[in-house]
Amino acid sequence: MIIQERESEFVMVAQHDHAMVSRDAAQCWRDEYFPGIDKKDSVVLAVREHDRCWIEPDEEPLWNEQTQQPYSFMDYPGRPKLAFYTKGIDAIVQMDPYAGLLCSLHYASFLKDATSTIGKNFWIAEKQRQQKLLKELGIEKVELLSFHLNLLKFCDNLSLYICLNDPGTLKEQEHYFYREGFPQKFSFANNQHIHAEWLDQETVSLSISPSKKKLHVRLPYKAVDKKLIKENGLAAAYQDSPVCWRDVTFV
Repeated sequence: MIIQERESEFVMVAQHDHAMVSRDAAQCWRDEYFPGIDKKDSVVLAVREHDRCWIEPDEEPLWNEQTQQPYSFMDYPGRPKLAFYTKGIDAIVQMDPYAGLLCSLHYASFLKDATSTIGKNFWIAEKQRQQKLLKELGIEKVELLSFHLNLLKFCDNLSLYICLNDPGTLKEQEHYFYREGFPQKFSFANNQHIHAEWLDQETVSLSISPSKKKLHVRLPYKAVDKKLIKENGLAAAYQDSPVCWRDVTFV
């Protein structure tokens, strides 16, 4: 779950819904900026499905007693989270091995410097999976694979930008993830950071856009009242809250 706290409510975005926005960004990527375009269907599938592992836990969100807010993707308990990661990657590999390889690389990158035993074991298991898939797919040079992984991560961040920042948020008040631009760099942007900024309540400007055209997306979310959580518990409050929509155009 992606969580943004307001004074009287929590804005909650299901991870798989956020991934649909990421998919729209990948689908709209300019052909001339897409090396290995013969792999585009697999890459778009990877972007669309990269948070498949969160479908099950997001159906019944958990309350974090320590922080007094719902668990998010950043602080969800480690052991079940890694089990969900593995289950999700397993499913994507069955759909498309190349997409599964990209998602394995994506999630393993989070655990590269893990110090816990479960984190290290996850990273080792995914490295073994990656080596197996590389061999099965006949991939010897990883430059193209690295670009596609970078594309996945950029589209992931682009969607997270509109999840973690309220429409119209001033640049200096943005979530700290994005104040210095997106981490991923591309040759079409002269290997400089791409910056995003809200222009108004429905428009986000990108310093350099990889999209073929203006990209319009719709993000579903729930604004869950804190009083309702206190009265009924998080899971019930979440289920009872109506779906809202955030319409955004990237220019």
